[in-house]
Formats: sequence, C-alpha cells, structure tokens
Amino acid sequence: MLAGERIRAFWQPGCTSCLRMKEFLTQHGVEYESINVHGNPAGMEQLRELGARSVPIVARGDRFVFAQSLGDVIKFLDLDIRLPERLSPDNLIQKIDLVLTAAARYVQQIPNEWLDRPFRNRARPIRVLGHHLFRIPDAFLEAVQGQGRPLTYELIMQEPPPALRTGADIAQYGTDVLARVKAWWASYPDRSCQGMMDTYFGRHRMHEVLERTAWHPAQHSRQIMLILDSLGIEPNGRLTAADYAGLPLPEKAWDDEPARG
Repeated sequence: MLAGERIRAFWQPGCTSCLRMKEFLTQHGVEYESINVHGNPAGMEQLRELGARSVPIVARGDRFVFAQSLGDVIKFLDLDIRLPERLSPDNLIQKIDLVLTAAARYVQQIPNEWLDRPFRNRARPIRVLGHHLFRIPDAFLEAVQGQGRPLTYELIMQEPPPALRTGADIAQYGTDVLARVKAWWASYPDRSCQGMMDTYFGRHRMHEVLERTAWHPAQHSRQIMLILDSLGIEPNGRLTAADYAGLPLPEKAWDDEPARG
C-alpha cells in the first residue's frame, strides 16, 4: 500500500456486508475514512464519482473494489491475510435450511403494525428487511438456474410484491424459497461448486457465492431477532453462536456507528 494513500470505506446502516467490511478493516489495523452514505448526499456524490452505485465499497484514490468479497479487499489493499476455510457446500445448504426455517418463525412474531416501520438508523421498513432475507437465496437460485444469468444488484434487491403484507405472508414466501433451494441442491451435479458465477461484485466461484447466500440471510436473521428483542418478544427458537458457527458473520448484529473522518 502506498504511503499517504487515503482509504475510504462507503457503507450504510443495516447493511450486512458493510458492517463486516468495517470490522475487517478495523481488526486488521487498516486506517480508513468511514463514509455513511445513508441520507448523505455528499457521500453519495463521492460514491458516484468513483463509478459505483452500491455499498459496501473500499476506495483508494480514484480506484475502488466491491467489498462483498473480503478476498477482493485483501488483494486490493495488498494485505498479507489468509481467510478461514469455507464450510463445504453441503454444510452451507444445511445452514441455509437452519436460518431460513428460523427466520420464517421470527417474521411471524413481529406485530403486523410494525412491519412498515423502519428500525433504528435505517429508513427501510421491517417488512422489506424480512422479504430481503429470503430474496437473497431466491435471487441466487434465479441466477444459477438462469443459464448463465448474472446475479445482479437489482435481482437481489427486488422489493416485496404488494401481496406480501403480513408476517405470515413473508414466512410462506421464505418456506417456498427454502423448498426450491433444497430441490435444486438435491439434483445439482457440481457438489464442490467450483463453477464460476458473474455477480454484481465480480466473478467468483459458486462456492464463495453460496457461502454469501448462507451468511447474508444469517446476519439478517440476527437483526430480526434484535427487532423482536427491542419489542420485548422472545424469538421462537433463538439461534445461537453455535448455530451460526462457520459462517463469516460480523461480530455485531447492527451497525450503529456514526461516520468518522
């Protein structure tokens, strides 16, 4: 890394990959300027000037890298860091099963009058968060079953349809997604997932994208439990650190840190 180069990290609250990126940089002693783009036109303008449209982003000068893949961040910053070995694809599918099944229970516990309210410092309705949790594996399926269709940001960030109004509606959607994931995996021939996938954060082996398809909703399930805790509702069958073991999750469930310069 060249002396004097300023590292910028672009993020927004509630973003799982953003929090993981910031924790990773801090844990490895990388000094950076933290830019929260949520409700920050100046920060968004800096992001657009780079040519990026989404977060998380790590930038150095006028160059940037999507930070969904920590391996890409390591290469971009020329860090001497080795990431832990991934869980096997079979184990990742088991984690997806565990997480989606639990999340379907949790979203039904949230009172319907709360679903269109935002949570903490992110102007996103809880209903959208709940749908997004299940949309992540659904978008993955659409990409892998779409004969080379890329996993785009628009695909994964689709808004919930109007019919998904209640927690029960969202839970049913999640149950249907999980059934399709399990059916796909039961007949998928590449059990090591070594094929390549085009995604909105670069071209990666399916094994890495599948890992993200497991840990990303797992982090959101932690956030749903946090919402229930804030409402004084005990999550039905609370997932524990042992349940999440092996997934590269952030330490915290939610990013409440202000931007720092």
